[in-house]
Formats: sequence, structure tokens, C-alpha cells
Amino acid sequence: MSRSADSSHSPVTADDLDHAVQLAVSVLREAPSAAWEGKAGSLEWDCWETVEHLSDDLFAYAAQLGPRTPPLAGEVPFVWKSRRPGGPANAIHANREAGPAGLLQVLEASGALLVAMVRTTPPRTRAHHVFGVSDPEGFAAMGIVETLVHTHDLTQGLGLAWNPPADLCSRVLVRLFPDAPSPTDPWLTLLWATGRAELPGHPRLTTWRWDGTPRP
Repeated sequence: MSRSADSSHSPVTADDLDHAVQLAVSVLREAPSAAWEGKAGSLEWDCWETVEHLSDDLFAYAAQLGPRTPPLAGEVPFVWKSRRPGGPANAIHANREAGPAGLLQVLEASGALLVAMVRTTPPRTRAHHVFGVSDPEGFAAMGIVETLVHTHDLTQGLGLAWNPPADLCSRVLVRLFPDAPSPTDPWLTLLWATGRAELPGHPRLTTWRWDGTPRP
């Protein structure tokens, strides 16, 4: 049975996105200052770079919804640059002199930009994403997935516990991964759907993508 067969789930909202970002910021504040240079889980980036990447994702999604006529064939043409070979190519970089508190402020601010755009953009608006032209709800769901799974990467590297709400995971699975198996644990299923975990009875994914196109 796929998640899309369950019609009882409510839409993904700006409040859901805000909740995800605040939960992430709250747990990341517990990290010791010396831990931020370590690798973020299975990623090739360190924890500081991973927060910058997540912040950049949230900012970029907000930017896609920003123009009066959003682009349907490509991204708003900001310049994305990496600060080192192999590092994430971002438009958003945090001032390292501000320390981890400043880094998390950048994350919170970027999340707030996307929350505001999801709240104020007409639902029928469409904008480009490489995984399918999407609507404000889709961009909210994408922002939540980025937040939840990259916080998973970060907490692995930082030695913190992270177990986001099942209902939040379930709603984004229905919106972006409608063919994901069900009934299964929503958080484990989201990790499986993004190539980060094994799911009993299903082979671990080596490639993955979501479907951001609006639902009928």
C-alpha cells in the first residue's frame, strides 16, 4: 500500500515548516562548539557547511516563489559558490566570526523567509524545481524534508538525538513521496525515501528523488 492511498492526511502548511525549523534550531543549539568541524553523518561536508547548505535550500525555495511571475524553466539566477573544493555551492554563507549562534540565526532567518513566502503566495502559483514544477505547499514540504533529513545528518555528526514528529513526516511523505510504502514508521520511511536508512522489506535506495508537482 502506498501513502497516496490514505486520503486522511491534511495539507502541508507554513506552520508545519515553521515548526520543523524551530525544532531543528532548538536541538542544534545543544551542540558543543568544538563539534561543528566534524562530518555531518554520511555527507562529505562538515556540520557548519551542512547548516549553510540547509539555510541556502530554504532561502532558494523562498526566492523561487518571490518574483511576480516565478520562473518555470530554471532557478532565479543568484550566484552559488563553494568556499572550498568539494564544499556546498551556496548563495548563503554564515560569518564564522559569529560562531554557532550566528550560524543558527542564519538558518532560522532563511527558514522564516520561506515560511513567509508560503503564507503569502497564492496557492495556484507555480515555480520551477528540478524535481518538478511546484506550488507553495510543495515548496513548504520540500523545505521540511530538507530540514528534517539534514538535521538527521547533523545530529549524527554532533552526537545529538533527533526524532521529529511522526505526523509531520507522514504529511510530507504523502505530498512528495506518494509511492512510499505504508503502513510503516513515518520517520524511518522518510529516511529510507531519502537514501539514509534501511526499511524492513525494502532495499536501501542508492538514488532517490521526490515528486514536487501539485496534487490534483
